[in-house]
Amino acid sequence: MLNIVLFGPPGAGKGTQSEKLIEKYGLLHLSTGDLLRAELKAETPLGQEAKKYMNEGKLVPDDVLIGMVANKVADNKDAKGFIFDGFPRTTVQAEALDKIMADNELSISGMIALEVTEEELTQRILERGKTSGRADDQNEDLIRNRIQEYETKTAPVSNFYKAQDKYFAIDGIGTIDSIFEELCKAVDAL
Repeated sequence: MLNIVLFGPPGAGKGTQSEKLIEKYGLLHLSTGDLLRAELKAETPLGQEAKKYMNEGKLVPDDVLIGMVANKVADNKDAKGFIFDGFPRTTVQAEALDKIMADNELSISGMIALEVTEEELTQRILERGKTSGRADDQNEDLIRNRIQEYETKTAPVSNFYKAQDKYFAIDGIGTIDSIFEELCKAVDAL
């Protein structure tokens, strides 16, 4: 079973590349963003709590995300594999994901990181904000705050996978197809 953590800052192209990887490899997309948006749309208490954090450009608390991910993995044990998009975002989440996978007799095959400059990320997110309807995609200060949150809280997760020799970096600047080609090389090497 192929289980990939697709990693990178907001606006790196994880969603776009996930779609292409899912189609090629038959993986189940596990996006905490999608899980959270479903909760927001349903206006659940969890969704309302998550909205508060997201609108401030902050990360949703670990226990909320970990529980959602654990349920999704347990409910889909017969999948060809998973692509984790937007999770784990902290070392605590990475440790929890390893436990979730072990509890289901699975493991992470590798983390593939899309590397993109802050200026490129900011421009991509502002452009996406024209159609996404997300308040945090339309405000440059909130965007920069999200990128800073990523750099201080999320980027260190790469060390967790480097220590397991499961980390692969890909240049996230270029055409969608050229980036995808490099991603496929990394996936095929797993």
